[in-house]
Amino acid sequence: MSVVLTVAPTGPIATKADNEYLPTSPEEIADSVYAAYLEGATVAHLHLRDEFERPTADLNIARRTMDLIEEKCPIHIQLSTGVGLSVDFEDREKMVELRPRMATLNPCSMSFGTGEFRNPPDGVRRLAARMRELDIKPELEVYDTGHLDAVMRLYDEGLLADPLQFSIVLGVVGGAAATPQNLVMMVERLPKGCIWQIIAIGKANLQLTGIGLALGGNARAGLEDTLYLRKGEIAQGNTPLVKRTADLARSLDLSIASVVETERILSLPPRP
Repeated sequence: MSVVLTVAPTGPIATKADNEYLPTSPEEIADSVYAAYLEGATVAHLHLRDEFERPTADLNIARRTMDLIEEKCPIHIQLSTGVGLSVDFEDREKMVELRPRMATLNPCSMSFGTGEFRNPPDGVRRLAARMRELDIKPELEVYDTGHLDAVMRLYDEGLLADPLQFSIVLGVVGGAAATPQNLVMMVERLPKGCIWQIIAIGKANLQLTGIGLALGGNARAGLEDTLYLRKGEIAQGNTPLVKRTADLARSLDLSIASVVETERILSLPPRP
């Protein structure tokens, strides 16, 4: 069995003050993604930052980052429409106009740490419809059981196409806790025939990634999800985290999917 490995190099929360190795400029992100690709990552989940390290939906910054990555390697790019808590939904949804092959779709508003992650129902429907119109594969980020129900309502309305692709996100304050019990429950509730990966935030990252792989899921690694390689040891970039996850998969007798295999496993739309 082949496992798709995604790198999430930056995220919307941490800064270089939290981890000096966090990539924030387009050049740093592209270099980090390339290094992760060499370790087996075939999907790059991208958040962008402005010159002050703030989350941004600036299409010029996004386009430059995508172009720099594409010059370096054939990794599949997945733009985050989550962007950051401080960015308006109306600006975030414009990210799909860059026509990435994949982009995230968050079905529900929620508390997120000390802030609010705003995903209004009408806006989510509008974004889902636009992604289907542009033939962009949605990565459906679900932080709790009710989010799964919201996704299936979108599916019933014809706004999502098979096979559905989920990310089960556990450990965000405001969502479901990062426990094995919650992961197993969420997996059991997934619709048949879907594709999924575990995103475990913080100290449970390695443990739940291992459980997710054993349950048949894909995996994600990177500084968006944890700033530490192990307790008390800051990760010196994304590469050690991606290598750790690839080694974990291989220790379970799983192979790491190639770029071509990833295209098939995720049922990605044709390249423009």
